[in-house]
Amino acid sequence: MNHRGRLGIYLLAVLLALTVLLPVVWLAISSLTQLSELLSRPLRWLPQQPTLERYGAIVSGSAGEEFRFALRNSMAVAALSTGVSLITAVLAAYAFSSFGTPRRLNVLYALLATYMMPPVAIALPLYQMLAALSLLNTVWGLSLVYTSFLTPFLTWILKGFFDSIPRELEEAARIDGASYAGALRHVTLPLSLPGVTTASLFGVLIAWDEFFYALIFTSTSQAKTLPVAIAEFTTRHAVDFGLMSAGGIVAALPPVLLAFALQRYLIAGLTAGAVKA
Repeated sequence: MNHRGRLGIYLLAVLLALTVLLPVVWLAISSLTQLSELLSRPLRWLPQQPTLERYGAIVSGSAGEEFRFALRNSMAVAALSTGVSLITAVLAAYAFSSFGTPRRLNVLYALLATYMMPPVAIALPLYQMLAALSLLNTVWGLSLVYTSFLTPFLTWILKGFFDSIPRELEEAARIDGASYAGALRHVTLPLSLPGVTTASLFGVLIAWDEFFYALIFTSTSQAKTLPVAIAEFTTRHAVDFGLMSAGGIVAALPPVLLAFALQRYLIAGLTAGAVKA
């Protein structure tokens, strides 16, 4: 590749980085800016009098208790829904990869189609089901809903990883006397650990950021999650954009820290062809 080609790639990479990072930078600036400056015209890109009072309000102020409850609920919902979905998806993906008939992809596509359905199309049936089970406004009910659409997505991802593992390794384990469950545990899962980690991270991020179902199925701090709590940082006549920005920064920290902690596995997973059908 010549120098112009490399320069073009670098410029595109910088443009992409700016596109991704600039909204985050503006979110951080807004969280430090007085409300009067945020609403001033012309807009000031840098705060004249930076303040950390919104972060103090989140930690210990009037909005802090509601935010801490929502943070706890988001962690619980993300952990429960991802954990259950991952166990189910591992077994389903292994079955699709190892035991499937030639028509197995039709079943997999049908399963994936449930993930692609518009949330509003199934919101009413889900609401009625949760009401019948007395699971409205509970962490368990919201986790159950999230599991219903995380499982197809994680199954699709994990099947690609399992397909990339040579069948000869599993057959060798079977010849040595291992059962299918033993081959999955001792051969397939260790070799696909980057893929399982990547799928887990995607599941946590989807559950962490989901807003529509959380808004419909929760109404109090008993089960309200962070996206809903942040959206409610309003008063009767105004919206505190700075407080919402501070809440967004704090809410983004757990998944970012998780991604950094799992960075080695995440990079290996993303470069291993995780979506191979």
